[in-house]
Amino acid sequence: MRILMLSDVYHPRVNGVSTSISTFRRFLEAAGHHVTLIAPQYPGDNGLDDDTLRVPGYYLPGDPEDRLLLPGRILKLKPRLETMHFDVVHVHTPFAAHRAGVRLACALGIPVVETYHTYFEAYFHHYIPFLPQRLLEFIARRLTLSQADAVDRLIVPSTALQKVMRDYGVRTTVEVLPTGLDLDEFSPGNRLRFCQRHRLDPKRPMLVYVGRVAFEKNIDLLLRVVVRLRLRHPDVLLIIAGEGPALGHLKRSCRELGIAGNVHFVGYLKRGGDLWDCYAAGRAFVFASTTETQGLVLLEAMALGVPVVGVPALGARDVLIEGEGALTAPAEVDAFTAAVQRLLEDESLHRELSERARVYAARWSNVVMCERLIGIYQTVVEEQLRVGADGTAAKERLNRQDAKVAENA
Repeated sequence: MRILMLSDVYHPRVNGVSTSISTFRRFLEAAGHHVTLIAPQYPGDNGLDDDTLRVPGYYLPGDPEDRLLLPGRILKLKPRLETMHFDVVHVHTPFAAHRAGVRLACALGIPVVETYHTYFEAYFHHYIPFLPQRLLEFIARRLTLSQADAVDRLIVPSTALQKVMRDYGVRTTVEVLPTGLDLDEFSPGNRLRFCQRHRLDPKRPMLVYVGRVAFEKNIDLLLRVVVRLRLRHPDVLLIIAGEGPALGHLKRSCRELGIAGNVHFVGYLKRGGDLWDCYAAGRAFVFASTTETQGLVLLEAMALGVPVVGVPALGARDVLIEGEGALTAPAEVDAFTAAVQRLLEDESLHRELSERARVYAARWSNVVMCERLIGIYQTVVEEQLRVGADGTAAKERLNRQDAKVAENA
């Protein structure tokens, strides 16, 4: 099959969407399929190549990492795309990429699938604080409804998000398909090497967070946990690997809480040896987000034998099972602290969870997930052929989207 993907975010910007796209793309191509991606152009990009078409975009206010594609520049690629004979369009973000993806699918007479990676209702208010939270939640729901109705299949990474879509009233068929793990990608991490590289005392009990440093990740709770842990483990160290809009806020909070010496920010670590070493440095991987649609980093930590303490909320609930490489806790300081202390102090428990974590993570192989994605593509292509190859279904879909936009306006 020939697949056209569109996203308002991709590498070198690192987050769960970028990781999901690159992981599925790699396995699709290994299975003999061809994937072309339209993604933003970042500083240092060379523009267009055979498989990734880089399009200019503009930054989002207050978040210099993210940008939105320029729809007009995407649609200018149409003559080139028509010669590539795609079978399906797969959209990964709900902004400019969605609008352009639906229009391209209409113009090319092919079906369109969209993955709903992000639970926008839960975090719009972090970035637009001057508007009432309920208004922002309403806007997020209406946006989701209008866009879901414009595609042939909606993919979500967890059963919790599938329920959210049902509660919204989404009529499009919703498929649950988490991002799988490329188990061959991982190599054993080296804790001592990480400590030497960052001039850290390897004798200190360390906790690790890897991910986007954003307000919705609830890293503030982890800082309060560190405050509480210091009462019994004064040399505890929380390692935060990642970058994002909350970085300045968290550094200020560390100083205000008096834990600047107990939190170490290492910035973004490229996937590979440096990142695996960072995971391995942790006695536990700690994750307090309540808005995750999946939480791929939880599985990455477990694949490296690092037990997890996490909040089983939304998509993370599908991943976090008590005793299967993880301890679960509510997003509350006392309970979360107690779970972390168990891993710091109980060597037998730590060893058992570490062993079970590797076995559990292996169940999430991306080979299986990729085969399911191919099945979704084949289904929508067959449905399109039954409806008619003249693009009628795509035109009806576009008309519905235009009507929804007009209604919401």
